[in-house]
Amino acid sequence: MKNVILACVMGLLASTSVQAVDQAALEQTALTCSACHGQNGHAIMDIYPNIAGQNSKYLAKQLREFKAAMTGGTGRVDPVMGGMAMGLSEEMIVALSDYYEAMPAKTGTTPENVIEIAKPLYIGGDIERKIAACVACHGPRGNGQELSGFPKISGQNADYLKKQLEMFRDGSRDNDLNGMMRDVAAKLTDAEIDALSKYLGGLH
Repeated sequence: MKNVILACVMGLLASTSVQAVDQAALEQTALTCSACHGQNGHAIMDIYPNIAGQNSKYLAKQLREFKAAMTGGTGRVDPVMGGMAMGLSEEMIVALSDYYEAMPAKTGTTPENVIEIAKPLYIGGDIERKIAACVACHGPRGNGQELSGFPKISGQNADYLKKQLEMFRDGSRDNDLNGMMRDVAAKLTDAEIDALSKYLGGLH
């Protein structure tokens, strides 16, 4: 009985936070986002991420951390996104994240010439080099794990993924859970990062 009551309360709180955001204000904020991420959540340039269909929990975490980094806190450093996130309320962060999660995700393809390098790493990692398999957190189809906060990476732009892996490798991005992505990326070669980035486009 206690669990049922708790679930009802949590559901009420969640719906209240979304309802607290005026629909017109949400759409106006999303219009600002569309300058880089497109009106349908599909980025206008490959260096930007596709956010349509992305796990809401992950999106909200990134927005909070972009905002935190701008105020001297621990977060994700990015001058552009930090500036965008600075003025967002917690209610707007939740509403935006839910808004983009509900959009149809972009699909892509995997070039044949990267499969030989990328697939074994994605599926099984590399025991000798102590590289964890990508599938453990991101799933066989790259859909991530909503409850654990792991992002959907299927259909993501290769240029964006490559840049993020390079940043994890050199430590300039450090907002990954328990340093897991930094640990993996630090052991990847340039060729492996390039192959993995392109491979993920067709995982869906």
